[in-house]
Amino acid sequence: MNHRDSVERWLIHEGLKFSEEKSDDNSFLIKINHAGENGVPIEIFEPKSQPGVLVVGSKVIMKNNQISRLLGFSKDEKEKFDKKVGEFCYSIQAIHKMITEDGKQKIGVYVVLDKPEKINQPGIFDAINQVSEMNEKTSRFLLKTF
Repeated sequence: MNHRDSVERWLIHEGLKFSEEKSDDNSFLIKINHAGENGVPIEIFEPKSQPGVLVVGSKVIMKNNQISRLLGFSKDEKEKFDKKVGEFCYSIQAIHKMITEDGKQKIGVYVVLDKPEKINQPGIFDAINQVSEMNEKTSRFLLKTF
């Protein structure tokens, strides 16, 4: 059985509503609107470049006033901001990526499940809860420091 079928079965078992989206970079991409302890949008996907690896992530959308400030930054200020975000994400054990999507600046926070023994129902839901918490912490970090 492939990972997509397993993930869908686990989500149905837990009563979570989800949708599947097309993706050029991933074998599959499942989006859950409300998941984890904080009820945040979560994505679960398998990168085409890394078969057998599952990534669980969430995107923190920066507020309009934060985006305006970021757009006004010099190259040095932007590099300092990126470094600060990177250090924060490292401190909460999140893999992160700065993303511009739908005209919004977002910070993606991710957990990578790359060991077969972690790719099971408890492992997925642990990762979902971890990512939900990372999303909340990253949102608070942005409000405090930016």
